[in-house]
Amino acid sequence: TGFDSDNSSGDFSEANHKVPEMLDLDPHQSNRTGKHNGETEIQENGIKRHRTSLPAPMFSRSDFSVWSILKKCIGLELSKITMPIVFNEPLSFLQRITEYMEHIYLINKACSHADPLERMQAVAAFAVSAVASQWERTGKPFNPLLGETYELTREDLGFRFISEQVSHHPPISAFYSEGLNKDFIFHGSIYPKLKFWGKSIEAEPRGTITLELLKHNEAYTWTNPTCCVHNVIIGKLWLEQYGVVEIVNHSTGDKCVLNFKPCGLFGKELHRVEGYIQDKHRKKLCVIYGKWTECLWCTDPTTYETYKKSEKRGGEQKKKSSEEDIKSENDEADDMPEVQDTVQFIPGSKLLWRINCRPPNSSQMYNFTSFAVSLNELEKGMEAILAPTDCRLRPDIRNMENGNMDVASKEKERLEEKQRAARKERAKDEVEWHTRWFHQGTNPYTGTPDWLYSGGYFDRNFSDCPDIY
Repeated sequence: TGFDSDNSSGDFSEANHKVPEMLDLDPHQSNRTGKHNGETEIQENGIKRHRTSLPAPMFSRSDFSVWSILKKCIGLELSKITMPIVFNEPLSFLQRITEYMEHIYLINKACSHADPLERMQAVAAFAVSAVASQWERTGKPFNPLLGETYELTREDLGFRFISEQVSHHPPISAFYSEGLNKDFIFHGSIYPKLKFWGKSIEAEPRGTITLELLKHNEAYTWTNPTCCVHNVIIGKLWLEQYGVVEIVNHSTGDKCVLNFKPCGLFGKELHRVEGYIQDKHRKKLCVIYGKWTECLWCTDPTTYETYKKSEKRGGEQKKKSSEEDIKSENDEADDMPEVQDTVQFIPGSKLLWRINCRPPNSSQMYNFTSFAVSLNELEKGMEAILAPTDCRLRPDIRNMENGNMDVASKEKERLEEKQRAARKERAKDEVEWHTRWFHQGTNPYTGTPDWLYSGGYFDRNFSDCPDIY
């Protein structure tokens, strides 16, 4: 939001992403750290240091039953069901969407590659990394209010991001992000359709995601896999992603098909992702494999097929290794332990992406990543710059983050009632709701309905923003 310090340009790497979280800064050494606007800590390299923990630990859900609320909702659309705040996490869904940008270095890699195949590999890794932050995130993000917005500018990562809740029924969130070096545009609209099936809650993604690499004049589109939360009645909550994701390069005709495999009866396929990249003539150019909770690799199709054939032939050593893998994955399906490198490596493969380590206290912070922890940070002076509709200013989310659960619950009820009253008033006066930063249109690459950024947000003229809080 304009508070990030300048950073020298250059490719952002996974290693660089971890440095700010690992540095032990000595506040007494004035030549190493400083204060920005009287509050924000600055590292010696000039990059603003974001917070590494939440103000209060996660509230225990052990005394509450999801089943007591959901038992009347089997097979129904859940977007209209009011859930107690204890099942939430202190982020809006608009902020959850922003977590797509955690692994933005993959977009930077795609921009830097001259080979279209390598660009597609990086884009595929980015698409998988976008769902990786959901691992063990069983808390429900707050439903955005109609007209709610969220902005994020990260000069250290080279992007700025804006999103808006453009529809309440059905709930639709639109977002737009661009590189500060004018090298990419990333945008889309998401309508997650939620259903309860007795033992699980399924979130079916709807809406198109588009990535444009401006230097290469390329556009990629895809949709996210289906997310399912298990054991909502009894047992430890855990989630899986499944379904086929097709990433299309509309300039070259290349396509990446990724199969997020369902867990299966014995958990052997838990978290697994397998797929391939093909050209416009449907010739397979490479095979991609891994787990969306761990890492992603690629290799050439011949090597992959040879390895699979030798694996089928087996041998005592491979059989033993396979049995150990299955046992490990069965244990993971039952207990969902900390992530481990359980992907069977195929010699000659190239690593496309590996998940970032989470903070050591992540389990007490709703299993947030380091990136997620920083999203609701409200620094001194921000309120004068932010739009009045920004998520950071939402009192129910702010109070929950601070551990004031009773106040947060009352504020949530007040905001929902205020939204209902405003809707009734508009209906009475026959006034239509008008979105502020996005408009309905057609995706130029897929030809399907989409919400497109109207521009102008960062001019910061917020005089006609609605009063939603």
